[in-house]
Parts: sequence; C-alpha cells; structure tokens
Amino acid sequence: MTAPSARVMLCDDSAVIRGAIARMLSEDREIEVVAKTANGQEAVNAIRSARADVVVLDIEMPVMDGMTALPLLLRADAGVKVIMASTLTTRGADIALRALRLGAADYIPKPSSIGTVGDDGFRRELLEKVKGLARQRRRVAQQARVSLALRPAPPLPARLLAVGSSTGGPQALFTLVQGLGRSLPVPVVLTQHMPATFTPILAEHLTRIGCMPCSEARDGEALVPGRIYLAPGDRHLLIEGNRSALRARLTVDPPENFCRPSVDPMLRSAAAACEGRVLVAMLTGMGRDGMEGTKRVVDAGGAAIAQDEASSVVWGMPGAVAQAGLCHAVLPLPKIAPRLLEMLKGARA
Repeated sequence: MTAPSARVMLCDDSAVIRGAIARMLSEDREIEVVAKTANGQEAVNAIRSARADVVVLDIEMPVMDGMTALPLLLRADAGVKVIMASTLTTRGADIALRALRLGAADYIPKPSSIGTVGDDGFRRELLEKVKGLARQRRRVAQQARVSLALRPAPPLPARLLAVGSSTGGPQALFTLVQGLGRSLPVPVVLTQHMPATFTPILAEHLTRIGCMPCSEARDGEALVPGRIYLAPGDRHLLIEGNRSALRARLTVDPPENFCRPSVDPMLRSAAAACEGRVLVAMLTGMGRDGMEGTKRVVDAGGAAIAQDEASSVVWGMPGAVAQAGLCHAVLPLPKIAPRLLEMLKGARA
C-alpha cells in the first residue's frame, strides 16, 4: 500500500470542527492527519515531532491565536506550508491576507458551522490545497514530461496585461505584482477565484505592497495604464472598447468552469476589444479555466506566459495553457514579471 504523501496538522479550538475536518482528510489515501491541536501554542509545541508538511491553522483561538503562532511555526520549521482558516468576514479576509504576506502559503474560508464542513466546495478546495502544498514541500513537483511547443513573441505590442489565478493565487500575485513595479505602459486586468468578501481586501493588499494601485473593477470605468483592475467576487470582468479606449464591464452571467468570476470570459472579451493585442499571465490554479480564453487571445495575435509546475501549488490552469502549445514561455514564478516587462517594452526573449 502506498504511503500517504501529505502529512497534515490541524489546529482549531473547536473539537467538533477538528474532528470533522480530520475525517474528511483521512478519507483521502494521499493524506495522513498526524496531529490535532486546540491552539497555537500546542501547534508550536508539536510541529517538530509531528513532521507535518501542511498545517491548517485557525485564526481565532484561546491561549495563542493563529497570527501569533504563524511566525513561530515557520521559525520552528521553515519548510512547513501553513493554510490559514479564515471566517467569511471582512475582518477574517484582512487577517488571512496579512498572514499570506507574513509567510502563510494559502488560506481557506472556514466553515461557519459543522453542517457546512462536508460541503463539496469546501472539501474540494481543502483537499487540492493540502495536496498541492505538500507536493511543493516535498519537492516532487516537476515540469510536466511533455514537449512544450513555445511560440514566438507577437509582432505588435500588447495593449493589455491579463492575469488569471486560483489555488495558491494570492501568494503568487504578491510576487508577480511586486516584480512588475510601480508603472506599466498598459492596464492590468486580473481574475482570481475568490469569494466576494475577499476580493476588495485582496485589492487593498496588492496596493499596500507599494507598487501599482489596485482596485475592484467598476462597471463602465475606463482602464488606464499603470493600474490593476480586479474582478469582484461573484462578477465576471469583461473588457470592451476600441483602438482608442478600453472599459470594464461586470456581469452576472452564469458561472463558467464552475466559477464566477471566471478567467475565460475576461480573456475572450479582451481578445476582441484589443484585436488580439493582449499579454496573458496564467498563474497557479486547479482546473482549465483560462485555457479557451488564452487560445482566443493567441489565435488573434496575442501572447501568453504560464507559471511552471514546480512553483505552482496546482498546475491545472497554467498546465492546460502550456500543454495546449499556447505559451511564449513557461517560467518559475519569480521570472514571470521580468519576462512580462521585457515583452511589454517590445523586447524579444
């Protein structure tokens, strides 16, 4: 029998929630729950002996809360991957995203009650994040063993940079946006799979890291260079315009790829509005959202860069684009921003 590949510690002050999540994780043969703790101090005391790959860490607990425990866990085991369990509130979102900037690997919206722990969406998100982060911890993620056909840079400079991300995306976005610097010659549009409570907080945090201003897109607003426009939770972000101006449109059209916002409608509309002059960056995420939209962009004359497998939490979205032969480059996360800057300046790699 194959040994589990993901060792998980749970830290939550609710014994009922701990037990329910432990049962859910243990049903997957790739996962072993190696410790269950009731507060941050217990987790810190147990981290070395547990040898966990991933810690699911509640934020609000007695004795020691999650934000206090986070740096102590990372100091005790620099390689451990911490998933913050956050309530679906504005305060919870802000704390979770602050934790990402302090070294947490990802977050998950915490179930509001025992009845929602078994929700299929929560289960799917938790399992994909735990297994994806454990693979990163154990360095078994490798570039896909396929021949990746890379395309040449397009002849015309892009009018728009479009970014798609999902699982592991917030952490990846912090790295990408910092690397892009304080000004770009084009607007940036961004779709991250995220609840509506979290997207305005993500925009604030992307702005706070000291680079380009970021805000949730507003219906009908003009897109100007050097700003980032984030798709609001539960709204698709579409791009409209002509050769002189671009505008954002928000819709409540049905979800695509089980998501709203979805990357595909953003890219399809961008390809049409910009006559193909779009540069796509596809970051870590589960599934294939963004692949068909990227094909529309590339077929119209645009270009795409995908995050490589080794630096992705889940190589679903970028992997789909890369293996479809749609990319100009497939790169580790830290190298994506420099390549985008080269391409936006008209340089050819």
